[in-house]
Amino acid sequence: MEADVARDRLERLLAELEDSAAVLQGAAGDAGELTEIDQHPADSGTNLADADREEATLEVVLAQRERVQEALARLDAGTYGRCIDCGTALPDERLDARPEAARCVNCQQRAEAAR
Repeated sequence: MEADVARDRLERLLAELEDSAAVLQGAAGDAGELTEIDQHPADSGTNLADADREEATLEVVLAQRERVQEALARLDAGTYGRCIDCGTALPDERLDARPEAARCVNCQQRAEAAR
């Protein structure tokens, strides 16, 4: 993948992730209720489940944002498109699917298995 195409895709992805994070962070402080008093006993459980789901989603978005920023740093360093573990070139198909990919499929599988 050409560097200018990769940079454009990564920057667009980063902007989308930052927008998503801002929405999720804004939703964390807004319960969507007109009053602080629960109207039904199950409301407390629903509110807690919704807050947990939003927090988990925010963690995923922030982690992906970090991976995109790392990919932009690799692009600046001239190492983008190479596996950070074994150094082999990443196939364009992998970078098309996951422009922030840092590892080849084999090394990614090993890294996930080690966790």
